[in-house]
Amino acid sequence: MALAVCLLFDPATERRLRALWRRLEDAGIHTLASHTHGRHHPHLSYAVLRAWDLEAVREAVDALPDGGPVTLRCHGTVVFPRGRAALAPAVTADVSRRQESVTAALVATGADLHRNYAPGAWVPHVSVATRAPGAKLLAVVEAVADVLPMPLTVDRAAIIDSGTGQLWPLAAIP
Repeated sequence: MALAVCLLFDPATERRLRALWRRLEDAGIHTLASHTHGRHHPHLSYAVLRAWDLEAVREAVDALPDGGPVTLRCHGTVVFPRGRAALAPAVTADVSRRQESVTAALVATGADLHRNYAPGAWVPHVSVATRAPGAKLLAVVEAVADVLPMPLTVDRAAIIDSGTGQLWPLAAIP
């Protein structure tokens, strides 16, 4: 599977995102709530790795400065191939710099960074639907529109193995 460095949300934001997942699941649309092992957390990934040395990754990310909590604002939906849909948060220049620092630190460990997370290619997103066929995408967009604008408050970060759901909390928010 993959290893990701993720921003995680405060309890109120996580409740709102999980409620959106439930609404979509009730409409027959797959979300992270039912995807693979079912242990997914609402998150925004700074980086996704296809190959890595876990200890080297943990050391590299732990060495990055603490950027502190941040609030992002979502005003729309982004749709990716194969029926994947997500909230599209606006990010500040500071958050973009943080993402670039994280990816540079990870690449320096020899990790294989997924091409969609390379600086200049990163599309910040918070996954909502994992497999929505074309006919159901309208329902996804409508469900998201009903909760917009949505502030997302980041209050922690973690390294997460997407294959197992195992999470390693970070001491700081890079």
